[in-house]
Amino acid sequence: AAIARMCAFRALFALDSRPCSSQGQACAGMAGWGAQAAAVGGLRRWLRAYFGGAGDAEAARFSRLAPPPVYPNLYNSSPMAISIKTAEEIEKMRVASRLAAEVLQMIGPHVRAGVSTGELDRLCHEYIVNEQQAIPAPLHYRGFPRSICTSVNHVVCHGIPNDDCRLRKGDIVNIDVTVIKDGYHGDTSKMFLVGTPPARTRRLVEVAYECMQKGIRAARPGTNLGAIGAAIQDHAEASRFSVVREYCGHGIGREFHEDPQVLHYRSHDPGVTMRPGMTFTIEPMLNAGKRRVQLLDDRWTVVTRDRSPSAQWEHTILITASACEVLTRREEERF
Repeated sequence: AAIARMCAFRALFALDSRPCSSQGQACAGMAGWGAQAAAVGGLRRWLRAYFGGAGDAEAARFSRLAPPPVYPNLYNSSPMAISIKTAEEIEKMRVASRLAAEVLQMIGPHVRAGVSTGELDRLCHEYIVNEQQAIPAPLHYRGFPRSICTSVNHVVCHGIPNDDCRLRKGDIVNIDVTVIKDGYHGDTSKMFLVGTPPARTRRLVEVAYECMQKGIRAARPGTNLGAIGAAIQDHAEASRFSVVREYCGHGIGREFHEDPQVLHYRSHDPGVTMRPGMTFTIEPMLNAGKRRVQLLDDRWTVVTRDRSPSAQWEHTILITASACEVLTRREEERF
């Protein structure tokens, strides 16, 4: 049993350390760890062959590393699988993205000490459905139970809003919004400060935003996607923060998650060449401590393993003929 546990740990650790540009790595926006899930399945078969029924028990110890089923359209990042949007589709993307940005602008004044993340979810839901006449994409998406994600302090992403989680002075929270309008998605997120967090935490939030900006500036036609991740990792590590690697940006349009995957760190694979008409998200997640993360028992909430604070910002962008357009840009932003 001890040997089985050691083999299981070593196999999963080695797989987790691979560049996630390899086929099977899942992306952010609620994708799971497909490679780890596959590893657990293969590991279980190997352990059963060598240790009999005990192999299942040993592999099960590590099965919580693999979240819910992953999305089949995420595993082929060849240029042929990437959707190049038409002029009509781009206009619809602009509308959906503008609505998503407006949700974040609306919710800002409500983010304060004492409010529950469940209340923030209800306010966003009502605004999207009743005011915007649109659809909150996360609600019931592969079983997700709420209309937005709220990730507080050491929660990296996909936090589930609830009435028991009340914000306190010194907290940081990411609110992630995706709106569907006329069949197209707009996806964006923003960090909010509750009161005055510690200086190091405030700096984390600032650097995470700067990393997103640098990734956006690297997005140009004719350039490989890998330039985005390189720009993000260089700036994050120069500021002594770590970049989460298990989750990444993604193509977006008619589908919530499309090709290509957009890594937020350097990879041996330079990635596909960006072309006009591509739409995707850039959404780096930075940790104040180490980059390793853990999936909680609800199968959605991702936290830092060392419980250090984490920060994320996200925008949906369009590759144009000469540069890129930030479709989810808010009024206070300049790109």
